Amino acid sequence: MSYPSRLSSCVLAGLFLLTPGCKKEGGAHPSSAQGASSLPVGATKPDASKLPEDDGQWLTASKDAANTRYSRLKDIHAGNVKHLKLAWSWSTGLVRGHEAAPLVVGGTMYVVTPYPNRLVALDLTKEGAPVKWTYEPAPSPSAQGVACCDVVNRGAAYADGRIFYNTLDAHTVAVDAQTGKELWKTKLGDINKGETMTMAPLVVRDRVIVGNSGGELGVRGWAAGLDTKTGAIAWRAMSTGPDADVLIGPNFKPFYASDQGKDLGVRTWPPDQWKVGGGNVWGWVSYDAALDLVFYGTGNPGPWNPDQRPGDNKWTCGIFARRPSTGEAVWFYQWSPHDLYDHDGINESIVADLTVNGKPRQVLIHPGRTGYVYVLDRATGQVLSATPFGHITTSTGVDLKTGRLQPVPGMETGFDKTVRGICPASPGSKDWSPSAFNPETGLLYIPGNNLCQDAQGYEANYIAGTPYVGMNVKMYAGPGGNRGEFIGWDVAAGKKVFGIPEKFPVWSGVVVTAGDVAFYGTMDGWFKAVHARTGQELWKFKVGSGIIGQPITFRGPDGKQYVSVLSGVGGWAGAIVAGGLDPRDDNIALGFGAAMKDLPRHTTPGGMLYTFALP
Repeated sequence: MSYPSRLSSCVLAGLFLLTPGCKKEGGAHPSSAQGASSLPVGATKPDASKLPEDDGQWLTASKDAANTRYSRLKDIHAGNVKHLKLAWSWSTGLVRGHEAAPLVVGGTMYVVTPYPNRLVALDLTKEGAPVKWTYEPAPSPSAQGVACCDVVNRGAAYADGRIFYNTLDAHTVAVDAQTGKELWKTKLGDINKGETMTMAPLVVRDRVIVGNSGGELGVRGWAAGLDTKTGAIAWRAMSTGPDADVLIGPNFKPFYASDQGKDLGVRTWPPDQWKVGGGNVWGWVSYDAALDLVFYGTGNPGPWNPDQRPGDNKWTCGIFARRPSTGEAVWFYQWSPHDLYDHDGINESIVADLTVNGKPRQVLIHPGRTGYVYVLDRATGQVLSATPFGHITTSTGVDLKTGRLQPVPGMETGFDKTVRGICPASPGSKDWSPSAFNPETGLLYIPGNNLCQDAQGYEANYIAGTPYVGMNVKMYAGPGGNRGEFIGWDVAAGKKVFGIPEKFPVWSGVVVTAGDVAFYGTMDGWFKAVHARTGQELWKFKVGSGIIGQPITFRGPDGKQYVSVLSGVGGWAGAIVAGGLDPRDDNIALGFGAAMKDLPRHTTPGGMLYTFALP
């Protein structure tokens, strides 16, 4: 693919380097955010007796449709985890960012790699877990040149004897789990427009729920439901545009007045701007069977420069509740109306039941890029609480009557402005990296960022398949100098139980177990186990490359509990290493490189799967 000469230096191996024609933004927070509200006094923990048994498998990237990443296995526990040893390892042979969660189905582990998106089946019944088969989807090489933030893939899902996952060149595939044979392959997007797919799908009955990436190239966002048997597109819901395109009909009943009205996906934008408006669905999908609703977040509007798109820019930076069979919208809530800082709304929303003021509530728990842990009523979209968990200078809280985020005057980005001390930065107080929730204790485990930024707006011109950002950004460490923090959070009380400062952003996922252990990885290559109630470090293991993957735990065919994680630094945070970028240039990787200049001294690229067990 060719690029206009002005933008040719903006793309290198799929990473935006951000010369003064293509950039990204970020921010910081006053420790006492006025207007922030925690759950009302009287909130209690969930009822653990209602939790299902754990069969020891890991069938979807998030462990379950509720997005808990919680395992009831407890052979490995806080008292013996210090004895964990490496059981076996396997190299992917690739050097880009490895963000996926492996799957475990029966006696087989399935691993999806970054581009070229191989699906590899490993035989857990044999010593060293040798390769059973490899499926090669052969995505178009051109997709690498339009991937905003590395050529990553976040994992697969299993159902009815099939493995489902997405390829970088905007296809969804179904593969026979026993043989590795391709069953179907459906094209959903156009890489010539900059459209890619990196998210992990969720299977709900006979639908595979998927979405697209490409907001930094002006790609119009959507979610889609595919037929699991044939791959046919049953529905596609756009994130911008007329109600008919967004699948908004008479049963759409958002809680707040600002989300009510006809064709807001057009009327809250300048003329035709919604056609290149972003709102991509590249994060996590969750599902509540009782309400028969899927929930997913939408990404940032395009371009980043907010002066080019006055209005609330519906339906970006928010969350939809939809019927999985038809895609019909039921409600929507917008985390960041008229987003100023690239605070995508795609982070996971965890399905949980809490008792609030003596009344049971069906809720969603959402640790957002804006720096707040949100608790929403999942039947209506009402915000019950929004409590700061990071350092925030850009807002003072969420008005629970209107649902509106309250911006700090004078911190708005745009034309001819240089705004300093924006916290959280564009990656947010937490980016895509998924948290874990223990329904038995009510504690949430957040892989957090502590980053701020300076930003300067400029005019972005839309050219299909090229960067469409309009913001120069320079990121740096927030207060304290640590760029990350692993946080244990009491959802019912709305407070931090513990925080573990980390040198770099915590870009890995988390898994928590009934054995009171939480596992996560660091970008400088440590895989850690901490006490899930106190945060005390219990064990750590040095791997070959920084960890941005999602750990899992499972019961093997031999009856033992294992823990696995992919290492392989990269992604947006690790672009400076995976892309071999020049640390002297503050503009690399949409401004993230300025905050990560020292990362190449602490880790090297290279994908490896590590699996641990007790002796």
